[in-house]
Amino acid sequence: MQYKPYEYQEYATRFIQTHEASAIFLDCGMGKSVITLTAIKHLIANGKARRVLIIAPLRVAQTTWPDEIRKWDHLNGLTFAVAVGTCEQRIAALRQKADITIINRENVEWLIARSGQKWCFDTVVVDELSSFKSYQAKRFKYLLKVRPFVSRIVGLTGTPASNGLMDLWAEFRVLDMGERLGRYITRYRETYFTPDKRNAQVVFSYKPLPGAEERIYEKIGDMTISMKAKEYLKMPELMQNNVYVKLDAKAERVYAELKDEMVVELKGAEIDAVNAAVLSNKLLQMSNGAIYTGDGRVLPIHDKKLDALEDLFESANGKPVLVAHWFKHDLSRIKVRFPFAREIKTAADIRDWNNGGITMGLIHPAAAGHGLNLQQGGSTIIWFGLTWSLELYQQLNARLYRQGQKETVVIHHILAKGTMDERVLRAVGEKDKTQTALIDAVRAELGR
Repeated sequence: MQYKPYEYQEYATRFIQTHEASAIFLDCGMGKSVITLTAIKHLIANGKARRVLIIAPLRVAQTTWPDEIRKWDHLNGLTFAVAVGTCEQRIAALRQKADITIINRENVEWLIARSGQKWCFDTVVVDELSSFKSYQAKRFKYLLKVRPFVSRIVGLTGTPASNGLMDLWAEFRVLDMGERLGRYITRYRETYFTPDKRNAQVVFSYKPLPGAEERIYEKIGDMTISMKAKEYLKMPELMQNNVYVKLDAKAERVYAELKDEMVVELKGAEIDAVNAAVLSNKLLQMSNGAIYTGDGRVLPIHDKKLDALEDLFESANGKPVLVAHWFKHDLSRIKVRFPFAREIKTAADIRDWNNGGITMGLIHPAAAGHGLNLQQGGSTIIWFGLTWSLELYQQLNARLYRQGQKETVVIHHILAKGTMDERVLRAVGEKDKTQTALIDAVRAELGR
């Protein structure tokens, strides 16, 4: 296929070519893969890159990047190898010494530990840079070990600060080795943040100091660009709708007792929450309609969300709906109520969904957040159970709300009134405000 880039794609490609370290914040569907591959092709042709490593989520590493290389005519001649699967398969891929080696992020530790002094990649692309936001993760620590031997690095993501600006330190530490935000997380915290929620000497969260956001944006601005799909592409109309359900009196009493006492007896089983995090998880389960006991049994509590899901499905008048679930008991109870519903997990499932063969698709945000194009199969998302993660929330919505979608996208949130559901939705909204401010601050200026 012939590549006819948009102006913003040409801009981003040039930015990668002219910056030894770059952070590219692109919305889903804007063609980050072909932008990056085009830059790689030029860099190799000009002798500025020799061997390139692309680190990506597993499914994206297996399919999206190889498909993009095969798809575009101008990328003919680029050789690639996919280092996923068994140890033998990964080793065989490395031995090919291709222009581009693609590996899943779970195997970064294996690759670097195996390479030792034989590190051979001069260029690294981190697809979904946000997956390196934890400075305690092994993948972060191992990539940092070989970073001095990498002459060019590119970080790609649409969700750079899904949990707030604290995420940025590890991401940019990998990219610029601490030049802009500092070499140590403690110094970053002391410079830009102050303790927020705490218990005596234990700090649970931090909030930015006055003016800190602007100072952070200024620090990273020279190596960072952001682009929003709605500013460059013809995006479908988007509608969001909150559907509230009210728990019955019995379910409300059980919910209130667990919330206040952190323990409740239910159907002969004692449900207890040993800390605030466990309590939050238990309350979200109850909001959805069931709860796990200590020995893993599922105790049903109410069917209010199932009833609301049935109403929304019927009101879709035969149009397919994509239902996001969080807990395993959500999935099992939905399947009992809707036996025709089908999980979307495999390539066959994706093909059938896009061909209109699935009327109710069931999907878990963590399993399908990146790299799936589902916009051909429907335009309605129903969140049966929410997630605290802004990244997973936005990425799943972007499976349908993206370029190529021909209908208005409708996103329904089924919320149990007066429960943890409302708090989660508010938290996701607050995280989105922080991330939006960051993206606006480093927005690309194509005319400059």
